[in-house]
Amino acid sequence: MKAFVNGRFISCEDTNKRFSVLVEDKGRIVFAGDVLPQEYAHAKKTDLAGKCVVPAFADTHMHFESYALFSSTVDVRDVKNFAEMKALLLNYIQKNPKAAFVPAYGCSAHTVEEGRLPERADLDRMTDVPVMIVKYDGHAAVANTALIKTLPPVVTEDPGFNKITGWMYQNAFYEGVNSITAKVPVLSLLKGMSVAASNLAKKGISFIHSVEGVGYKNDIDVDTLRAIRFGLPPAYRIFFQTMDIDKVLKRKMKRIGGCFSLALDGCFGSEDAALSKPYTNNKENSGFLAYTQEQVNDFCVKANRAGLQITMHAIGDAAVKQAIIAYETALKDTPRKDHRHIIIHADLIPDALQTRAAALGLTIALQPAFLDWKQEPGEYLEKILGDRVQGMLPLRSMLDKKILLTAGSDAPCTLPDPIASIHQCCNHFNPSESITALEALKMHTAWAAKSSFDEDRRGTLSPGKIADFVVLSKDILEVPRTGIKEIRIEKVFLAGKEFKGASESPLSLIFRSLFNALCRKAYN
Repeated sequence: MKAFVNGRFISCEDTNKRFSVLVEDKGRIVFAGDVLPQEYAHAKKTDLAGKCVVPAFADTHMHFESYALFSSTVDVRDVKNFAEMKALLLNYIQKNPKAAFVPAYGCSAHTVEEGRLPERADLDRMTDVPVMIVKYDGHAAVANTALIKTLPPVVTEDPGFNKITGWMYQNAFYEGVNSITAKVPVLSLLKGMSVAASNLAKKGISFIHSVEGVGYKNDIDVDTLRAIRFGLPPAYRIFFQTMDIDKVLKRKMKRIGGCFSLALDGCFGSEDAALSKPYTNNKENSGFLAYTQEQVNDFCVKANRAGLQITMHAIGDAAVKQAIIAYETALKDTPRKDHRHIIIHADLIPDALQTRAAALGLTIALQPAFLDWKQEPGEYLEKILGDRVQGMLPLRSMLDKKILLTAGSDAPCTLPDPIASIHQCCNHFNPSESITALEALKMHTAWAAKSSFDEDRRGTLSPGKIADFVVLSKDILEVPRTGIKEIRIEKVFLAGKEFKGASESPLSLIFRSLFNALCRKAYN
């Protein structure tokens, strides 16, 4: 039993409370108030020296295993030119001479001196080792000749594959990612996951909604995370990226959806997010819808009948409309008062669609980092969307309509950083869509927990909840909103214990998973 005293706690409950004393016992909060009760006087005391303490954060949309993979390989999002990109690739090859291929992430035309994306010929000049670089938005990739030779016909014969440039879009991209991820050794994946999970916990993230399923044989990636999640510091809620409902039910999972096979459209970076009106810079292009309305309706009806929680990727307003129609159809077929279905992203969701989403009780799992994204800058969005960019991620409008909003990183697309994410929510480039610091904090804590039926276990600093909390350098409700990004995370506590890191060994991870699954299952 431990008593944390002299803190400035923020509960994040529906009616927010401020208090100074929190008592934890066996990983749970047993008291929250201002005066330590006599019955807890014997507890070991930790003086927080007046620091601000908030619930640990959630990330409600992440491709965790992909994030883990690219975190341990090559990240090129910050290179200034192709020469620096080459140097990073060659450095990785030198350190990993036995690697069969090099997976890299993050190239953008907006951050390099060349002002364009690298192509097949550029990569061929960098190395003859097989290389694939996924674009910063996670919806396209480029490969060199050596890697292209290893790709199956389902990729190279797809209309989305450009033989000259080496770029893969839409279905060719998904199949290409499926092909290369299947080549990643399981032990390498486990080590990457252990490192990535530890880094996330150090950021104060204790709870993750992860979408998984990118082509490993027999869906081993999904089953691997399900098996070892108890050994990773954050808790996980896993959404299976498939339209095969039987796969989910066979595993007794409760959640289905995400991106890849559940991506209804593309993205702004590839100018293929589905829009109701053409792109401003190309009147012949309105993006694309991956499925017909009937196909999406059929999937949602079946998944909703099965009692599953559904989430689907939709960025452009045409895709958001398609998702809402499908949810309306499914809930008319089989009404469920507490389904908590989700739309991921919803970057463009005009007022009329907001009203329909609110009426259905949908959750929007959005990405505040998109509001100030170096790899996809505002001037580019304005060029392709025109005035519509002012309606991107309309936080204030959606909250005023009582839509449940949660925040995620879409990692590896953006790097998880809850403090920076909260800052963006409070400093929207369209000031009328900014929200308060408390609302932004709840998006990353209490509302995130509610979105996955976890409100009785986590998300607030309330008696009975898991004692996951973060000590901040400044009071997030008292600093000017423009200064939120300067706040630092000083300490992280998971189940009442200060987190300082975990072993990176795959074997240690396996043993931790088995032990925690047996002894600490309640934490997850």
